Amino acid sequence: MCARGALVALALLAGCGEETKPLPAAPDTIKLATPDFKDGGPIPRALTCDGAGTAPTITWQDVVGAAELVLFVEDTDAGFTHWTAYSISAAGGSGLAPQGQFPTGAKYGKNSAGKTGWTPPCPPEGDDPHDYVFTLYALKDASALPDGAEPDEVRAKLAGAVARGTFTGTYARP
Repeated sequence: MCARGALVALALLAGCGEETKPLPAAPDTIKLATPDFKDGGPIPRALTCDGAGTAPTITWQDVVGAAELVLFVEDTDAGFTHWTAYSISAAGGSGLAPQGQFPTGAKYGKNSAGKTGWTPPCPPEGDDPHDYVFTLYALKDASALPDGAEPDEVRAKLAGAVARGTFTGTYARP
């Protein structure tokens, strides 16, 4: 019985079995994409823990009436937040973050690993492919989040967003 309890504790620490809190709804009017993989398709190995772990390039279009953009990326199968970025300028209505490098002024929050910035997909070996959902929110007012905000702090600022865009990638370890 003790061994079973230890395994459950390890699974929870690894982010497995956690319940994912649904992200707030908002009108799906932002075109969010990456040139690195197709929406719903597999994430290239180079962007994962089995490769270089590089952050994907992110592009967005059709942002209107926003003071700030917030990116939230999570593995919905494990309840693990992989990346938060905020204080992203909405000026011009479109943008580009090559290899996850957002324009000057953007801030990065902590992920579920307790690190700031991108943590690449790394599901347990033998699992079915996990879904990694990338969501960009347009906020009417600035979030005022500090550098290194916790995922739940970032999530709380998403309520009342005026728009969002999303895409999903999948990954299973060999």
